[in-house]
Amino acid sequence: MSTSNATISPTQASTPRPAVRPLAIGPVVVDPPVLQAPMAGYTNYAFRQVVREFGGAGLLATEMIAARGARWLETHRGENPDRLWGVRDEPRPLAVQMWDNDPENLAAVGRRLARDFRVSVVDLNFGCPVRQVTVKAHSGSWLLRDPSRVGEIVRRVVEACDGTPVTAKIRLGCAETCRTAVEVAQRIEEAGASCLTVHGRVAAQFFSGRADWEAIAAVKRSVSRLPIVGNGDIDSAETAVERLTSHGLDGVMIARESLAKPWIFAQTAALLRGEPKPADPTPDEQYELVLHHYDLVCRRFGAERGTLLMRKFACSYAQGLPGAREFRGLVSRVLSPAEFIEVMRTHFPRSGGTSKFSQGGLSKIGGGL
Repeated sequence: MSTSNATISPTQASTPRPAVRPLAIGPVVVDPPVLQAPMAGYTNYAFRQVVREFGGAGLLATEMIAARGARWLETHRGENPDRLWGVRDEPRPLAVQMWDNDPENLAAVGRRLARDFRVSVVDLNFGCPVRQVTVKAHSGSWLLRDPSRVGEIVRRVVEACDGTPVTAKIRLGCAETCRTAVEVAQRIEEAGASCLTVHGRVAAQFFSGRADWEAIAAVKRSVSRLPIVGNGDIDSAETAVERLTSHGLDGVMIARESLAKPWIFAQTAALLRGEPKPADPTPDEQYELVLHHYDLVCRRFGAERGTLLMRKFACSYAQGLPGAREFRGLVSRVLSPAEFIEVMRTHFPRSGGTSKFSQGGLSKIGGGL
């Protein structure tokens, strides 16, 4: 499937081109300044490939990797984390995000990412609100209660990466009573980071409520040279452009909406160029897209494991479509490739045209698996 041809019909008249400059992350030019967010469990190579085929994302990112686990795998097994699948060979620019609370672990893994994998950007996660990362490992957003420690971690990783730009992602704080984003941003700037992404919620909110973009703008005003990227509640290309142009920011990062609409980056890029926004793919094109994504996953993990991994992606793609609730209930329980294809054929909303995947049966999935 050629997803780059799926969004071809303009949905509105051309508008004046917004005054937006490319984002400079050290020597890396991010143009357009629209970033794909790292999302654990989702932004693997297959997803990144789909986004890349549509175009429009100035910088793509991996899922976050655990620095401690990555060092253990390298030392004891000579292996890399699954989450680094595809990183060596895929197009640049590309960011790899990692997390830990130990500067030595993070510096060692950052050095390897820069020297061995030659990634474009090494990103540090100080925003994850998940209990396993915060309470159990005292990492992610847990560290926002200690801005000096965040600054020390960034400084050590910047030194280790030796010219490869280091960035960070934070939230507004741990809780409403602990909003430390301004001080954390200043420490990150002092430590030599090349860019900072701010999610407009405190960690205690997880994804409830609304992202506070005025607070993100306040972080931008608090630093002198550090580019600031805003993140949170970007649900359309129009919203992305509005947030970028009305809050004095240097870039925007799109997260959850891209799981349902990986073409949102191409739509945003078109609006930033002053062009009409391309239409969403048709239901038939979206059906083909899901099977294309499934094929990419199965090629890496095999048909059985690939089927289990693809269930959550299929649920995301169905968001907002007619019959989505019934489809999600069925596809989230499939166990085999045959079941997945059958649920797609019978319950994913489309006009019922012939599919190049279903027409050839399972032999088309995973390169003949």
